[in-house]
Amino acid sequence: MIPARRNDLFSNWFAKYMRYRMRKAFNRIVVTPFEPKAGHSVLLLCNHFSWWDGFFGNYLAYWHLKRKLYIMMQHDHLEKRMLFNLFGGFSIEKGTREMLRSLHYAADLLNTPENLVVVFPQGELISNHATNVGIEKGIERLIKHIKGPCQIVYSCTLIDYFESLKPSAFIHLFDCGVAGERSFDQLVQHINNCHQQALKDQIKVDH
Repeated sequence: MIPARRNDLFSNWFAKYMRYRMRKAFNRIVVTPFEPKAGHSVLLLCNHFSWWDGFFGNYLAYWHLKRKLYIMMQHDHLEKRMLFNLFGGFSIEKGTREMLRSLHYAADLLNTPENLVVVFPQGELISNHATNVGIEKGIERLIKHIKGPCQIVYSCTLIDYFESLKPSAFIHLFDCGVAGERSFDQLVQHINNCHQQALKDQIKVDH
């Protein structure tokens, strides 16, 4: 695996630069008001439907959840974009022994309360119109190895245009409790309940 070489100076610059780029690309980015648990790291599980998803995670970590970003990326994708390694990117290679090392590495990062790790639990790009979220079993192994207090947060990003030529991104955040609080099956069901609630709430968003 490729471990992160996160640099605070570069990470701070990148967060500000990407906020500028996102404001240019999107009509609005609306985030559900959310207060993370004090003294807890954050495992941010995000629906994965677009090229922008990692940048949404970065936006949330820096501007809303106030944690240091780390993000799990496919090994071949990170190899092609090693600059992301300086912003907290580390690799995972599914179906190999190195995958376990990546999951344990992510768990170790989450033992530090100031850290946030972004993971896409679906493991592949899935339309944000999907009504169910598949959670890969590796998430269970990751959570079991977290030793410090860690809050699990589900982030569901949904896109609408309404009257604008540019898309608006609506990011729905849900508290999924503390690592170890629920069984894996209960966590999967809870995340799917949250996802379906986000779809219902999306119909009512102001525009």
